[in-house]
Amino acid sequence: MSEAMNPLQQLFQMGQQMQARLSEIQTQLAQTTVTGSSGGGMVTAVVDGRLRLRQIHLEPSLMNAADIEMLEDLVLAAVADAQSKALKMYEEELRRVTGGLLPLNLSGLFGGV
Repeated sequence: MSEAMNPLQQLFQMGQQMQARLSEIQTQLAQTTVTGSSGGGMVTAVVDGRLRLRQIHLEPSLMNAADIEMLEDLVLAAVADAQSKALKMYEEELRRVTGGLLPLNLSGLFGGV
């Protein structure tokens, strides 16, 4: 019976190691930022590796814009761009850590970001 437990224990240890490594990655990604932009760089958004919005920058010339809907669209596009880049970074890091063993398509987890 000890022979059957040995591979099972090894599998359990590997799972614990993977869980610890994934926790480290999440911590690192929370400290990593990605910038997205729209309007030729007139609007930029910074998100962290966990897709949290950290900063928005608007070119001062946009403050005089009479078309508020255009400004809103530019902000949304910049945030979506940054989140998409951060999600790609997250997926690439998980693939690297898992050796490509996990088929990853995480966009559904974040509402189709």
